[in-house]
Amino acid sequence: MIFPRRTVLKSAAAASLLALASLSALPAFAAEVAGVKFDETATVNGATLKLNGAGLRTKVIFKVYALGLYLTEKKSTVPEILAADGPRRVRIVVLRELTSEEFGKAFMTGLNDNTDAAERAKLVPQTKQFGEMFAMFPALKKGDVLTVDWVPGSGSQVMLNGKNVGGVLPDLAFYNAILRIWLGDKPVDSSLKPQLLGEK
Repeated sequence: MIFPRRTVLKSAAAASLLALASLSALPAFAAEVAGVKFDETATVNGATLKLNGAGLRTKVIFKVYALGLYLTEKKSTVPEILAADGPRRVRIVVLRELTSEEFGKAFMTGLNDNTDAAERAKLVPQTKQFGEMFAMFPALKKGDVLTVDWVPGSGSQVMLNGKNVGGVLPDLAFYNAILRIWLGDKPVDSSLKPQLLGEK
């Protein structure tokens, strides 16, 4: 059967529109790190956050995890990020199996290296609680997703694969101490810091 040319063109146009609509329905991603895709946006406590930057944490020759930082507005300096209003999110995707002890120790080392003695003394209770969270799961497996959210008026909440881990940590100074693990003067990975700041 031979269809009129106009009918064929209309059908082709309709198919193209459907294809475009299906593509636009897919979540857009702004960065890909070691095969891990980071969406352009994330929602925390009803607020839409933008991907500020994403990068890879390596140790010696091993890929440890991919990390993305989400803020309400993009910032390019550490002081701006630490002073940013609204919710924030750190999203970590694990790239190799780690025991909870290994992961917790690395977190604590990075936190202590980038926090002065006076501030560490003020944050002892929350630091202890944060450390205890890692004892709640035996290991992190490749593909696990760990998020650390800051929600104004509530505090910091850690989630593993979408499930809450431990309680809420109320102090913004503690969340900033967590951020300085990667953004401080002695970041755990010097090549990751500029990527989180959105530098190319």
